[in-house]
Amino acid sequence: MKFTLSWLKEHLDTTASVDEITEALTDLGLEVEGVENPAETLSAFKIGKVIAAEKHPDADKLNLCKVLTDTGETQIICGAPNARAGITVVVASPGTYVPGIDTTIQIGKIRGIESHGMMCSEREMELSEEHDGIIELPSGEVGQSFADWLAQNDPAKVDPVIEIAITPNRPDALGVHGIARDLAARGLGTLKAIPEVTVPGAFPCPASVTIEDSAQEGCPVFYGRLIKGVKNGPSPEWLQQRLKAIGLRPISFLVDVTNFFTFDRNRPLHVFDAGKLSGGLRIHAATGGETLAALDERSYTLASGMIAISDDNGVQSLGGVMGGEPTGVSDETTEVFLEAAYFDTIRTAYTGRALKINSDARYRFERGIDPASASAGIEAATQMILDIAGGEASDVVKAGAEPDVARAYKLDTDRVVSLVGMEIAAETQRATLTALGFTLNGDMASVPSWRPDVMGEADLVEEVARIASLTKLQGQPLRRPLPGVPAPILSPMQKREQIARRTTAELGYNECVTYSFVDKASAALFGGDDDTMKLANPISADLSHMRPQLLPGLLQAAARNQARGFNDLALFECGAAFHGAEPGEQHLQVCGLLVGRTGPKDVHGASRPVDVYDAKADAEAVLAAIGAPAKMQILRGAESWWHPGRHGKLCLGPKKVLGVFGEIHPKVLSEMGVKGPAVGFVLYPQDIPLPRATGAARPALVSNDLQAVERDFAFVVGADVAALDLVNAATGADKALISEVRVFDEFIGGSLGEGQKSLAITVRLQPTGATLTEKDIEAVAAKIVAKVEKATGGTLRG
Repeated sequence: MKFTLSWLKEHLDTTASVDEITEALTDLGLEVEGVENPAETLSAFKIGKVIAAEKHPDADKLNLCKVLTDTGETQIICGAPNARAGITVVVASPGTYVPGIDTTIQIGKIRGIESHGMMCSEREMELSEEHDGIIELPSGEVGQSFADWLAQNDPAKVDPVIEIAITPNRPDALGVHGIARDLAARGLGTLKAIPEVTVPGAFPCPASVTIEDSAQEGCPVFYGRLIKGVKNGPSPEWLQQRLKAIGLRPISFLVDVTNFFTFDRNRPLHVFDAGKLSGGLRIHAATGGETLAALDERSYTLASGMIAISDDNGVQSLGGVMGGEPTGVSDETTEVFLEAAYFDTIRTAYTGRALKINSDARYRFERGIDPASASAGIEAATQMILDIAGGEASDVVKAGAEPDVARAYKLDTDRVVSLVGMEIAAETQRATLTALGFTLNGDMASVPSWRPDVMGEADLVEEVARIASLTKLQGQPLRRPLPGVPAPILSPMQKREQIARRTTAELGYNECVTYSFVDKASAALFGGDDDTMKLANPISADLSHMRPQLLPGLLQAAARNQARGFNDLALFECGAAFHGAEPGEQHLQVCGLLVGRTGPKDVHGASRPVDVYDAKADAEAVLAAIGAPAKMQILRGAESWWHPGRHGKLCLGPKKVLGVFGEIHPKVLSEMGVKGPAVGFVLYPQDIPLPRATGAARPALVSNDLQAVERDFAFVVGADVAALDLVNAATGADKALISEVRVFDEFIGGSLGEGQKSLAITVRLQPTGATLTEKDIEAVAAKIVAKVEKATGGTLRG
C-alpha cells in the first residue's frame, strides 16, 4: 500500500514529520517497507542567478556563464539554448550527485576552459522528461535550497511516498483514510471527517439491476446509477500526480476516479460504458463455460460458482475482480453506469486464484472491505464525476441489502494487565477505541463495520495496547503462586520418562524413534494381530497395525543396520505401546536391545557375545534410576517372544511386573531377519509405585552402622531345578534381615549321581537393631535351609 504525505494530510491534520509518521506506522503494526523522499535527493541543489553569459570561444553551442551562488561568483559552461544573463537557475556544485545522469559533478575543463558546476534541467533532476533547456525559476533567493523552494511553490514534486505492508487482518488500512485514523488515534494529528455527499437523481435510472438467488451469498448488495452527458478525457493534474506517485498509470478520468477511491477510502468501484450495455444488469453465479474478454486484454473462461455481472449480451464483468473490455469506457464515452457493490471475500479469492487474476479490487475484496461503504462510495464518486466531467446523474438503483456485521463485546479495562502486561487507564482505553471508530455503550463496545478482524474481547485489548505502543511494555518476572520452592512442571510419569531416556543413553544405547505402526506379521509375533489393532486407512501396507510392543520396531532397525554392515548394536526406545483400539488403551514402555558383541575384537579377548546378564544389569540400572524398589523378585513365565529358559520378570509380586529382560526367542529373530545373539529388556514405568512422600526434598540417607554377616550354603537339588527358584526361596526366609542372595558355584557329576547338581549361594545378613549373635545367625540359617528344602526338594550338602 503506497500513499503520499500530501494525500495523507487530506485526511489527517498533522504537523508530524515523515520520520515521526513512519516510526508510528511501524509501531502500530503497519510496517513501513520504504520511503521515497525527493526532498532528500534534491537537498544538495541550490538556487543561483546567471549574471553574465557569452559564447564559448571554441564552441558555437556552448555558453560561458558567470553564476552567482551561495559560495560567490563562479564560472559554469552550459550548452542549454536558454542559458542567458538574468535568469534564476538550479545549480549543482562540484561534489553534488545528479540522479538523472547518474554522475557526481566535478571541476572539469571543456574545450580548455574550466567549469565549476552545472545548471540543471528537470530531467537531470528526475522531476520530469523536460530537457530542452535548463530550469528557469520565476522566483527564489541565491543560495536557497531548491528542495525548500519546491516545497513552497510546487510541493507535489517533493511529496514523500510511503509504502507500508498490510497484514491480511487489516483491510481497513488499504485506504488512506484508514491509515489516517490509526495515526490520529496514536495522537499524531486530528482525523478529518469525510463530508457526507448525497447527489439527488435528475431522472429514473433506465438500467435495472437484479441479484439472482445463486449469487445472494457472493454479492449481498449492489448499487448502481447512470450518469449521462459526461466528457471523458485526461484527469486533472492533481489526480494524475497522485496516481503516478503510487505507481499507477493515469488512463482517463472516468477510470482514474475509480482508482482514486480504491486507494483513498478502500472502496473499489467500476464504470461501464452505458452505451455499450444491452438491457439491465444481473448478478449471478456462473454455470461454467462462460467467457469474458477482460480489461487486461486477455480472455477468461469462467468456472461454476464464480460471480458474474451480465447484460443481455453475456458476461461483462467478474464481480470483485475485473471488468470486461467490451463495456470499458473510452474518450468517446458520454454515458456511464457507475457500480458500487460488496462481494464475498472467499468467493472473490476463489475466482481470482482460479483465473490467476491480480487486481487492486480483488486484493481488497478478498481481505474484506467495509460492507457499509457502497452507498457513500457511489455518492462521492458521482459528485466528483459531475464536478470534473459534467453530466447528469440518475436515481440510484439498489439490489439486495448490506450484510449485517453488527456485533459488540464487553470492554474489561482490567484485562490489559492480564493479557498484555501493561497498565493503561480506563479513560485512555475508552478514548482509544472511540478514536478508532468503536461505539461505546456502557461496558459494551460496538465494532465498526470496517474492522472484520475484531472478533472478541481480547481483540479490544489488543487494539488498546497497539495504540498505546507495545514498545512501552516492560519485562516483569513471573510471580510465584506459592512461596518457597515451586512445584515441578513435569508430572511424575513425564519425569520418569525423561530419566529413563537419559539413563539408558548413559549406558551406551542409541535412541530410536520408530513408527507407532508395524506390519501384520510383526504384530502377530508379539501378540497384536487382532483386527481391533488394524488401521482403517494405513499409510503403507507395512504399517497396518498399531504396535503391541516396542521390540518389533527395534528389531526391524537392527535388521536394517545389519544389512548395511553394522552388527554390534545397542538400541533403545521410550514410547507408547498399544493393547487396545480405544482411547487410553496404551502404556508407556522403555525398551532396550543389544545385538552382537559387547565391543570390537581385541588382543586381550575382552569382547564377547552379549548375554542375558547384560540385559539384566541394564534393566536394573534403569529401574533404580526411575525409583523402583531395591528388592525385586525375578520370576519366569514371560511372553512367548522371550527365550523360555533365558529370561526373567522383575516383579514386586506375582502380579506386579515392573519389567522383563532376557534373550529374544530364536524363532522371532529368524522371522525378523536379525542375526543373533540378541538380548533386551522391556520396562513399565507406570507400574512402579509412586513414593509416598510428595515433597521436593530428598529422603534421609539410610546407613547401617552394624556389621553385616555372610554365610555360604550348598544344596543338592535336581538337575531341572532353576537357580532362580533356590535364590527366591532363600530370600524369602527373612525379608527384613536378608539383604542379598547370590549364586557363586554350580557342580554337576562326581559323587552326586545322575540327575543331581550342587548349587552354592552366599547369603548376606544386615542387622538394623543389634549386632547378630551366633544364636541369631543359626536361627536364620535354619529358616533358609527349611525354605529351600520346601521350595526345591533339595537337601543341604554335607
